[in-house]
Amino acid sequence: MRSIRFISRARRTNGQRGFALAIAIILAVLYFGMIQLLLVDASRDLAEARRFRARVIAWTLAENAAERSAYSIATLGPASMPTLTVEDEHGIMRGQLMKPGKNFRLVGEGESKGVVKVTSTVTVIGRVEDDGTVYIDFTMHSN
Repeated sequence: MRSIRFISRARRTNGQRGFALAIAIILAVLYFGMIQLLLVDASRDLAEARRFRARVIAWTLAENAAERSAYSIATLGPASMPTLTVEDEHGIMRGQLMKPGKNFRLVGEGESKGVVKVTSTVTVIGRVEDDGTVYIDFTMHSN
């Protein structure tokens, strides 16, 4: 009859030593690699969202600057060429009305503040008829 020592657990698992440790290390490396991929993807999405927000803010500021300059057509008369600059927490908007005679040109520029800075320009070209009617011939937008 064999002794109890012969059937010991250590002898049966002798060939499997380190197997559980190797599996645990491999799983940990895969897990941390997946976390790293998620972090890279999230940071890329955040940067894209910042760029999009900056573009929208710059475009909106440029539109607002052109509109505020257009207000000068009706209020200040044909001889005026006012320039405005307004700054707030979102950025800076600059607008200028250039009006030689009946034709006018409005230029609005917006520059966003923040981590990503974007500049956008809106140009409006049109004319004012003798009866005071304002016609816009075309607009140009640029980023």
